[in-house]
Amino acid sequence: MGIWQSISSILKKENTVSSGAVAQVAEEPRPPIDPYPLSPYVAWAGRRNRDPILAVFKNIFPASGEILELASGSGQHINYFAPHFPSIRFQPSDYDTDVFATIKQTKAEKGNINIVDPIRIDLTDPASWPSASEKLYDAIFVINIFQVAPVSIADGIAHLASKLLKPEGFVAIYGPFKVDGGYTTATNEAFDKEILAAKVPEWGLKDVRDLEKAAAPHGIVLKETLHLPANNFILLFGRA
Repeated sequence: MGIWQSISSILKKENTVSSGAVAQVAEEPRPPIDPYPLSPYVAWAGRRNRDPILAVFKNIFPASGEILELASGSGQHINYFAPHFPSIRFQPSDYDTDVFATIKQTKAEKGNINIVDPIRIDLTDPASWPSASEKLYDAIFVINIFQVAPVSIADGIAHLASKLLKPEGFVAIYGPFKVDGGYTTATNEAFDKEILAAKVPEWGLKDVRDLEKAAAPHGIVLKETLHLPANNFILLFGRA
């Protein structure tokens, strides 16, 4: 059975991921929305979504291999996931090198020897990307970037994936999205209005179809859409 058939077979099961951990964290007062990687809001959101994401990754990550995280920020997710995959080597990355010290500190505190030092990746600048001749990745993942980033970032993710993914590799993109121009829930609509009220250019929920359009020229297509708690998705892209 190929990887996409395997993922399809677990789709129904993962659509019923327990929301217990989400509910527990949701009881904490939510800090004001602030996309800065080291902000209290980002830390709160990370605690809220990490277990449902991990439940999916446990089913779709390979037993061993190389995995790249884009926009790692504080490194809270990659450092939380790494102990569950001792035979996988994780590569954190970010545009902002100021967060690298935090990623390394957390790695040291947790003893995550399967996380390598972070690297700088600017998704708008292919010259900053790792060389495909040195390493290819089994999977690439990115969490909660598109509501505070331009949809054009999808072009960079797909272009990078076309260069750095192994033939059966995939990209997992987590976050809230619109679909076919509409909101999937009233809560996502309210969340989008709250983000848009900040009046920051390019902020706001993006449409899944726009991500597909950006990825297509690079031979990267949407393979699966996984529904997670709190009205979020994991979008799985792979080679056409």
